Amino acid sequence: MGPALLFCPADRPERFAKAAERADAVILDLEDAVAPDAKDYARRNLVEVPLDPERTIVRLNAAGRGTSGVHFEADLDALEATPYRTVMLAKAEAPEQLALLRSYRVVALCETAAGVLAAPAIAAEPNAVALMWGAEDLVASLGGMSSRTDDGAYRAVALHARSAVLLAAGAHGKAAIDAVYTDIPDLAGLAAESADAVASGFAAKACIHPNQVAAVRAAYAPSAEAVAGALALLAAAEAAGTGVFQHDGKMIDGPILRHAETVVRRSRTQHAG
Repeated sequence: MGPALLFCPADRPERFAKAAERADAVILDLEDAVAPDAKDYARRNLVEVPLDPERTIVRLNAAGRGTSGVHFEADLDALEATPYRTVMLAKAEAPEQLALLRSYRVVALCETAAGVLAAPAIAAEPNAVALMWGAEDLVASLGGMSSRTDDGAYRAVALHARSAVLLAAGAHGKAAIDAVYTDIPDLAGLAAESADAVASGFAAKACIHPNQVAAVRAAYAPSAEAVAGALALLAAAEAAGTGVFQHDGKMIDGPILRHAETVVRRSRTQHAG
């Protein structure tokens, strides 16, 4: 559904259509973005203000005990009356939680210490289609205060979690979604982080404001020069007919060719969209 996924509070139905117009997919949020006394209203909006189910993800409250678990059960009841079949499970921490969602495609949001450590087992679940990580909830689960240093860079523990979730997803052939960038006016910082997400292998990046969508899309759209270079490289590989060859003074082998194939595939996806 990527590359730009836009969160939208489910208790703000007037924003649903606008979010769908601006982003590649909308994440209708029933969890953190909605106050406890507005959650029933938010659930009703899923039915009364529908979006394209092929481009919509519903973020559920965390499965478990206590108030969160009650909200999770209510979320499931509400979903039955909707066409939505792709959900995001907040604070996913165990593969057993995905078993509660067997009839849904699940984006598992690994945003606690337990969730990051369980990411490989979660990614192995058949109905897990993607893994996403979250920085601030993660640090909060550790008793910390901020996921970033004063210069805006992620702290080491956040970078470790980011890599761990990406590796877990990749090991099981699932997509990985990069965390949101919370400094909304800093589009340059978002662009740099999005470029790193692309280069690292994240399939998409989540946004919290419509103004962030363009920067994410731009990062995922290969330049004309990059596409031309990739096509030339693939043509040279076909002409060489060997496993390893030289091109423009560089040694080329399988991994480099796969990088080029990814550039071409992203370009074709961009034009198809």
